[in-house]
Amino acid sequence: MTRLLHFVSLVLLGLLAGFFYAYSNSVMWGLDDAAPAAAVEAMQGVNRVVRNPLFAVSFFGAPVAATVAAAFLWRRDGAGAGLAAVLALAFCLASVGITAVVNVPMNEALAGIDPATADLPAVWADYSERWTFWNHVRFAAALAAFALTALLALRPAR
Repeated sequence: MTRLLHFVSLVLLGLLAGFFYAYSNSVMWGLDDAAPAAAVEAMQGVNRVVRNPLFAVSFFGAPVAATVAAAFLWRRDGAGAGLAAVLALAFCLASVGITAVVNVPMNEALAGIDPATADLPAVWADYSERWTFWNHVRFAAALAAFALTALLALRPAR
């Protein structure tokens, strides 16, 4: 059971890290390369559709799976593996927390922008720079969670 939980946690953390990775190395660069009006409109569209069941599975499922896997791993393998799993969980929670505290409020503020009256070059420049920085941070946290979980998965079964 522990190995299955660990595997589910690994897959969900991989999906989460991969989602943030795509924004860090392509999506935001592509939007920055577009006209500000197009970038704002495109990001508003992405933010409208990203809250969907498939994304919810990885976003909400990763911390749940990581918590359960850490508890089972600690119980089965002791404090060494358990602490690494708890550290992975902490990184996962950091990525989810950054999303909730920084990226989502920024997305909601962008949703309220009226393209007809806003200074879109200034709006996009401010949004993109700050949002991308915090996306890099949450990507790094999600990647650390995934990497720790992967390293734990490579250990021989007890």
